[in-house]
Amino acid sequence: MLKKELLAPAGDVEAGYAALYYGADAVYLGLQKFSARATAENFSETQLNEFVGYAHSLKRKVYVAVNTLVQQHELSDLLETLDICLRCQVDGVIIQDLGVARIVRESYPQLEMHASTQMAVHNKEGALALQKLGFKRVVVARELSLAEIKEIAAIPGLETEAFIHGALCYSYSGMCLFSAMEYGKSANRGKCLYPCRALFNGEKGNKHYFSMKDMALEEDVLKLPIMSLKIEGRKKTALYVAAVTDYYRRILDGKGADAHNADNIKQIFSRPWCKFHFKGKDKNIVDRDFVGHRGLEVGMVSAVSKDKFSFKPTHKIARYDGLQLDVPGLEKPFGFSLQQLKVNGKNVFVAKAGEMAEILLPKSHPEICKGMKVYLASASEVKGAYDYCKPRPGSFRQKEGIEVQVEILRDKISAGCKGKSVCVAGQWEKAQNPEQVRAAVEKAFAKCGETPWALNGLELKNPHELFVPVSVLNDLRRQLYEALPVETAHGVLPKTAPIYQPKTYGQWLIKTDNPSCLEKIDLHDFAEVLLQIDETSACNDWANIPQHKIRICLPDVCRNMALMKQKIDELWAKGFRKWEISNYWGLEALPSKGIDLSFDSRLYVMNQQAMCEAKNIGCSRVSLNVEDTLQNWQDLLKNAVLPCVLPIYQNPVLFTSAVCIRENSCKDCKREDKRLHLEAQGQVYEGISHNCLTRLWSVKPFYALSALKQLQAPYLRVDFVYQPYLAEEAAEIWQKIKNKAEINNSSEANLQKDKVF
Repeated sequence: MLKKELLAPAGDVEAGYAALYYGADAVYLGLQKFSARATAENFSETQLNEFVGYAHSLKRKVYVAVNTLVQQHELSDLLETLDICLRCQVDGVIIQDLGVARIVRESYPQLEMHASTQMAVHNKEGALALQKLGFKRVVVARELSLAEIKEIAAIPGLETEAFIHGALCYSYSGMCLFSAMEYGKSANRGKCLYPCRALFNGEKGNKHYFSMKDMALEEDVLKLPIMSLKIEGRKKTALYVAAVTDYYRRILDGKGADAHNADNIKQIFSRPWCKFHFKGKDKNIVDRDFVGHRGLEVGMVSAVSKDKFSFKPTHKIARYDGLQLDVPGLEKPFGFSLQQLKVNGKNVFVAKAGEMAEILLPKSHPEICKGMKVYLASASEVKGAYDYCKPRPGSFRQKEGIEVQVEILRDKISAGCKGKSVCVAGQWEKAQNPEQVRAAVEKAFAKCGETPWALNGLELKNPHELFVPVSVLNDLRRQLYEALPVETAHGVLPKTAPIYQPKTYGQWLIKTDNPSCLEKIDLHDFAEVLLQIDETSACNDWANIPQHKIRICLPDVCRNMALMKQKIDELWAKGFRKWEISNYWGLEALPSKGIDLSFDSRLYVMNQQAMCEAKNIGCSRVSLNVEDTLQNWQDLLKNAVLPCVLPIYQNPVLFTSAVCIRENSCKDCKREDKRLHLEAQGQVYEGISHNCLTRLWSVKPFYALSALKQLQAPYLRVDFVYQPYLAEEAAEIWQKIKNKAEINNSSEANLQKDKVF
């Protein structure tokens, strides 16, 4: 069995060196572009070059996250990023975009492909589909149980990677449009503003309904039968990375979960810990009352006076440590620096565990009450507990090996390499020792200094056995190395299929999960009716829809594949041949022959290369991304190799979550649909809990009126999904869209922006 890989994050080079020092087997990081943590410091090419050189000297690995969606105009920049990965000899690239995968597979075969968690691999079928597309490793969704992870890990020839510690998203990664649609900053493009952690007004009052606790599997990592154990945290400090890496290194090395080190992590940065759904469905995974860093719980307020409170800490505290208290009514715990500390009425620097400590509050403080929890949010002692070493700058720089040819003639000496040559004129004397001349030439050209070159070999021609001064050799070397071209590009975009020429434009499609809402709409207006199903769908209310117009839409999440395949088989037997998928598992679950397959916008086609890959897979049509800009839609239509669908009207699902909004236990659940109504910052949201999934959308629909008026596309689509549309309401909306009329309180999201996000 392969040794488990401890994979640590690095948002900057310091965190990378800390990770290696404290035992990471591999480090993942981002460059200046196409990183899903775009607001991290990330790495320059020079930093990556040296870091990879150092990691490889330790026999460790480095993976680069190229895991954002790429727009059409960015493809040349993408090649530059992949060139850097190739030049720096990284061990793999982490990918979300199907177009990036195609480019890497075809033009950068030396780079190993890892499927990002943004690809939402949550079942065996999704993993198998990506393996067939050339991925060597998949990062499984955080939502999975141990049993589900084991099923994916059993796939022969496929490496699996799973998160074991760090922040959690409420949504399945890669399925969240919240930040993009509401604030113009896309999680799929690395700029998430984390609106899920905001305060919402709902049925339980003002709460953080979607603010997740942190994952901490601790010793349960030993149960994982996977290749790579991944720590989240590319926006965390080097101190945090050091502490968490050290903690799990000790567990993997058989030393157990050290309570002292766990306390250190909680003081550096931590929300309350949970194991998510690792051991099965768990509802105690959301921290509704507070957001952000909490710290290590160290006691409870036992007495309060005017500007002081007393408590008996369970962990030593010191002057200048940071304390926080849970104060009802505040979004975040109230925090302050401990400036004065007393024990038994005397000023002290340290209060030991078990001593009654008196704490001076800052002048501006909320009301503190007896019984409030106290947290140690930062400690000077911990800040100095994780020193690490790093190499001298430049000492592990990776250089390109070169072969140099030198020729010494009576009136000149010349040097050549990589098609370039330079020479120095002169008159040379006969050498007393020709072998010493060879040694001198080799020594001179081996001095590569700050250049990107390393001398791999030297061919010397000295037919007259002449002597050349060292100063001349050095001058010749400098001239040659300055003249050598630095290779800036290796890859090219793979050839594309012929541009698609539509025979007709503007054919309408309509999608729903509730056929009754279409009763007052003339279906002659539509080329197809797309019917959204899941494992629980009855599929018995389609009688009024001509079967030749029906396209069956599979859900983005499927956690019961046996039931889903049974549903697929039943519909296939009834003659349904047109299908649409919104997650890669659909490629494996559906028959491979005799099918008309289309991609929903959830499979994110934002560049021509992604469209080409969809065509190679067997897709007949793609839907464009509702996060995108009008300009990129236009670019894609101009460069389309497949028919494109413009999503004109819908209430986009802002997130799809495996976190249940119900408070009852799972064993007591009747599993009836439960709807929710929430408000935040003047915006109104609605959602539904259905089939153990929670979905949320804005009541303000997306309506691409400008695209409807300005762009020509083969297909246009209107969606009535998840919301309980009445037939009259749906018909009224359709008439406005058909007439290109305004719809009040609608949004075009990012369509009018020059660029996204």
